[in-house]
Amino acid sequence: MTGRDRIVVIGIAVVVMLGAAWLILVSPERKKAAAVNAQVSTATSQLATAEGQVANARSAQTQYSTAYASIVRLGKAVPPTQEVPSLVYQLAHATNQRNVEFASITASTGGGSSTSAASTPAPTASASTAGAGFSAMPFTFVFNGSFSDLYHLFQQLDSSTVRTASGALLVNGRLLTIQSVKLAPSTNPSEKTSGKGGSEQLSGNVTATAYVLPASQGLTAGATTSAPAGASSTPTATPASTTTSSTSPTAPAIARVTP
Repeated sequence: MTGRDRIVVIGIAVVVMLGAAWLILVSPERKKAAAVNAQVSTATSQLATAEGQVANARSAQTQYSTAYASIVRLGKAVPPTQEVPSLVYQLAHATNQRNVEFASITASTGGGSSTSAASTPAPTASASTAGAGFSAMPFTFVFNGSFSDLYHLFQQLDSSTVRTASGALLVNGRLLTIQSVKLAPSTNPSEKTSGKGGSEQLSGNVTATAYVLPASQGLTAGATTSAPAGASSTPTATPASTTTSSTSPTAPAIARVTP
């Protein structure tokens, strides 16, 4: 065997040894490294998802108080039940602040007749509230007081519902739609001049509508901890028309928004 042959044999042996070392040592380690890289990528993706969930949870936690307060306000504005006592309390509280007598509350029926407030009307859906799914409860309120006191009372009732520049509604207390306001001299002779400074006492007759959620829908509209049921879009409110008539000085205009 010549020296050249020896060199060729040695070269072949070295190549075989290198190939064997690659197959035995390097290749398995490369496969392990590839598997570890895949696991790292998966863990990184899971970490990013978890961090996003944590960020959302922290954001929801900071907004919880505001959201809870909004639910409470909405529950007061349009309750799931008739809640007539709370409506009476709200109006009585407003009249006490304005030195006005809350004379009576009458529940109106769909045919225009009236019943005693002790028997509340069955909520009915009206065309103006059909889009929001609310049931209407028509009422007639009678307030006694001077023109100035009644004016400020009606202003307070009007300001309890405000539309913001963005189109949202801010409701303080029960949501009411005022259909009409009528002022007339008081029918009680002893009260005709019993106001401040001997001013003439008037009787204000207000026709309004309160609203109740339908029986099939709760305050949260079937929402769960995962997502609200059937949440697609938020119904927008449109202004309701207001009519005002009077047999004495012009009554203040009352504007209300209807869901």
